[in-house]
Amino acid sequence: MSSTQKMLMKGNEALAEAAIQAGCHHFFGYPITPQTEVAAYMAKKMPKIGGTYMQAESEIAAINMVYGAASAGVRAMTSSSSPGISLKSEGISYLAGSDLPCLIVNVQRGSPGLGGIQPSQADYWQATRAPGHGDLHVLVFAPSSIQEMVDMVFDAFDLADCYRMPAMILADGMLGQMMEPISFPEKQVKTYDKSGWSTSGHQHKRAHHIVNSLYLQPEELEAKILERFQRYEEVKAKHTRCEEYLMEDAEYVVVAYGATSRIVRSSVNSAREKGIKVGLIRPLTLWPYPYAPIEKAAERGAKAFLSVEMSMGQMVDDVRIAVNGRAPVSFFGRTGGVIPTPAEVLSEIEKMAGGDR
Repeated sequence: MSSTQKMLMKGNEALAEAAIQAGCHHFFGYPITPQTEVAAYMAKKMPKIGGTYMQAESEIAAINMVYGAASAGVRAMTSSSSPGISLKSEGISYLAGSDLPCLIVNVQRGSPGLGGIQPSQADYWQATRAPGHGDLHVLVFAPSSIQEMVDMVFDAFDLADCYRMPAMILADGMLGQMMEPISFPEKQVKTYDKSGWSTSGHQHKRAHHIVNSLYLQPEELEAKILERFQRYEEVKAKHTRCEEYLMEDAEYVVVAYGATSRIVRSSVNSAREKGIKVGLIRPLTLWPYPYAPIEKAAERGAKAFLSVEMSMGQMVDDVRIAVNGRAPVSFFGRTGGVIPTPAEVLSEIEKMAGGDR
């Protein structure tokens, strides 16, 4: 595919093509709605480029196949939807504990349990707080369009390799199933030297490399975790991302991410037409989370904040942390696969603004 040519693609398929163009030739997955097209696209394309496509017998097997491929130093990925990501959580912890880079895609659906197949953002806590057991983080990217999802795939692989940690694209069924015109970035695939740790064969020229997350001496394990968290601090300092919209004079602030932020942007525009000085802060990374712009808005006197999500309220906790009691923080959400409407969000903005118009 030409990098400059605009083409109409479904989100799941664009994501898969982006991964291939980013140098991922090893995919391991298991079908689940609404992300099955990612695996289907990989199944068609990987044999044509000499890559590996493997439909595992389960999500647990798939994430452990990623572990094996990543150990050998290749770019590897898996994709799933909410219940499947839960099954992968042990493997995600092993990947983080072994300092292995990879890409994990979650096209979220309504939950808990099997839930439904409609869009959701109810996996925020899982992605940002506990993608696996133990002291760990994974990079979490939150696209709001298919083009952004494509671009973030490239960034996710690069940062995962650079910092030797798993990365996650946290999308949802809306982004996975919709179609938009997109183009693929014109950029060379970055290569990172993995010869110092990968199990890619030593030909008797060096000591064996052992990829492992087991440390029986507590002091050794603690030292390993502390070193990992030093890298996490560098990630926070260099790669925390967000977008600010109409924030220059905003007296009220809405915080939203992903597909929901598209709805919120429309509502913010409508509120501006009614004379309400409201702006939008949209996190592009959920870990690391962009606390600073929210803190700045609170410090300069924003009167109130509203978190809008497709959940019962999860990111709102991070908004409250950032605001730190300087202003009221409210929440509006729909859940179970119900998508909030622009009219509903506008009504919540008007409530937040009260009679101040």
